[in-house]
Amino acid sequence: MSTSYKPDGYNSVSPYLIVDGADATIAFLTQAFGGVEVRRFSGPDGRIMHAEVRIDDTVLMLADQTEGWSAMAGMVHIYVPDVDAAYQRALDAGALSVQAPVKKDDADKRGGVKDSGGTTWWIATKVE
Repeated sequence: MSTSYKPDGYNSVSPYLIVDGADATIAFLTQAFGGVEVRRFSGPDGRIMHAEVRIDDTVLMLADQTEGWSAMAGMVHIYVPDVDAAYQRALDAGALSVQAPVKKDDADKRGGVKDSGGTTWWIATKVE
């Protein structure tokens, strides 16, 4: 039996988001992208110190902002089977539109939304 250097089912690189409202971000990821919460560690005040959400083949890590760890605006790119449906689910989950899905000069149709925690999500489907 070999021991891996990382947990089973984890990718080698994981985005780590520090947000204002990690619980709301987890709910957004679940509704918009079918995310599944893997782990959550809350502090005595109820804030999320560390959480992990699996979206397809990737584990995204996140935490609530706290003293010394301020929320940071970030951008994350995500491939989905149907960009139009995922974009609409993201809007339904409370995100604000940055750009409606459109096909430009590459092989992807891509749109963008910004969630309540301040992260901009670039949602794409390869169409060519």
